[in-house]
Amino acid sequence: MNAEEIRKNTGGKILEFSVPAIISMVLTAFITVADGFFMGNYVGKEGIAAVNLGLPVIYLYLGVGLMVSIGGASMAGMALGLGDRHGCNQVFRQTVAVTAVLSAVISFCFFLCFGPMLTFLGAEGRVAEHFREYYRVMLLELPVMVVNSALGMFIRGEGNPTFYMKVTAVNAAMNVVLDYGFAGLLSLGAAGIALASLMSALVSMGWILYYFGRKARVYRLGRFVFDRRACVRGMLNGSSELIGEMSTGIAMFAYNLVIMRRFGADGVTAFTIVGYVSYLFSMVVVGFGQGASPLISFCWGADERRLAAEIRRRANGYVLGAGAAVFLVMAGLRDWYGGLFVPNENVRAMAAGGMVIFMASFFFSGINSITSFYFTATGRAFESAVISFSRGLVILLACIFLLPPLFGMTGVWLAAPVTEVVTLGITGGFLRRETLSVGLSRGVSTRRD
Repeated sequence: MNAEEIRKNTGGKILEFSVPAIISMVLTAFITVADGFFMGNYVGKEGIAAVNLGLPVIYLYLGVGLMVSIGGASMAGMALGLGDRHGCNQVFRQTVAVTAVLSAVISFCFFLCFGPMLTFLGAEGRVAEHFREYYRVMLLELPVMVVNSALGMFIRGEGNPTFYMKVTAVNAAMNVVLDYGFAGLLSLGAAGIALASLMSALVSMGWILYYFGRKARVYRLGRFVFDRRACVRGMLNGSSELIGEMSTGIAMFAYNLVIMRRFGADGVTAFTIVGYVSYLFSMVVVGFGQGASPLISFCWGADERRLAAEIRRRANGYVLGAGAAVFLVMAGLRDWYGGLFVPNENVRAMAAGGMVIFMASFFFSGINSITSFYFTATGRAFESAVISFSRGLVILLACIFLLPPLFGMTGVWLAAPVTEVVTLGITGGFLRRETLSVGLSRGVSTRRD
């Protein structure tokens, strides 16, 4: 990887790194959608509601994992841009170790708090039963998933995104087969679906560890000297990702609380079904972000700041186009899609009716997210954190609690697009300030020739 090569083919380089990442992330999201399909058809709508009630737990894992791994990957990428291979390997090893330890600690804490958590979430009856069955197994699977994701970032960072895409494809295929076997043929219910995820993740981890043991060109597993300052710096740099995921978890809890009280389990199920589309699209955006981030970090470390900004602009254009495409396709398929997961007419009508309103957020959310990735990749945690905190918590919570009392279920669907539009104003303000302060306009270069 070198700056001149990126400059000559910026769009092509973004796609070279992003497309495998997008495929990997979409396949990861497909696992969730497949789990929802088998849960709805072999367990029932209460199973889907139970999984959705526990999503804040998953977002906590993702937040901690992304905080450590994205912050560490950005630091390693900048070290690689400076030509410091020993330094980037030390960051890599420490990042993986810290990710594994923290995710295991989270699982242990949640295992001890299962009863109070169910009471807090308001789960009862069959929903509570399915919640216990599913998440007791997932407490083992989620740390494996988080470590796999962290290792995948470094695989992409050393320029081999296709390998991780293959791992994810095998993981997704294996998960679907095992879902059908455990839930459909063996009737193991919610626990069987969680077990399918665990076994698939363990197989993927074995393949990834083989890569770092035999095929990796830059990053190698091995001993490291723990650097507390580097650990703290990496966490601070990735703190926006923690804020973003934790905010999403809190917002999901707020959504569930408002919908459950006003519209019941059917409302939660309908929201979950629409949420699968949002999750798939967010994985496309994250794929572009994870694909572009190593390029941005490398260019920033090599003092090619205008080129880093150009990568961000191109990536924003790609996610805007992707958002428009998903909106048009799903708008045409909303009636069919609304009844795909649960044979319930009320749920189908609620999901189909709200989908177009909710998906309007796709025109704005990608730009906000990519810009947050950009600030993280260039070591500016504050700007990234403000964007994540605004769109994931402050503005979104205000919309969740204010709009449904005014507009009913339509207010639930409106919360996301209103949030993204308001956040876009904040994002634009940060980018204008950057252009004025460091001269990243198209005609000005910060590189010393």
